[in-house]
Amino acid sequence: MRNPGRRQKPFTEINTAPFTDIILVLMAIFMVTTPLVIQSNIQVNLPSSKTGEPNKDARQISVMITSEGLIYLDNKITSKKTLKAEVAKLHQDNPGLEVILFSDKMVRFKDVVGLLDIFNELGIKNLNIATKTE
Repeated sequence: MRNPGRRQKPFTEINTAPFTDIILVLMAIFMVTTPLVIQSNIQVNLPSSKTGEPNKDARQISVMITSEGLIYLDNKITSKKTLKAEVAKLHQDNPGLEVILFSDKMVRFKDVVGLLDIFNELGIKNLNIATKTE
């Protein structure tokens, strides 16, 4: 029982353990789902390769071309003219820029060659074509 003559000291401390647990769980969820969100926005049916391996360099951009002929630069739709201007600016800022080309296997070869020609004109040396491994 409480002693009626004594006042209790007010509780002034906050327990931060549950808060940090929630933050750590949220951070783990974001770390797992972020790569899935980035890759799943645009549907590209990649061709298969037995010798392909992932490359993890510091500065890279992704260029995607869909079976409908739509071109995306880092998940933003663009035209060939705008693509050339933006990649040129990025390449000027970072000469070691790596371009990863995601091309649907049903894209006309002429469209892929057009993109490769743009990268060649800009002097892009680090160019990779994405495939899915068998």
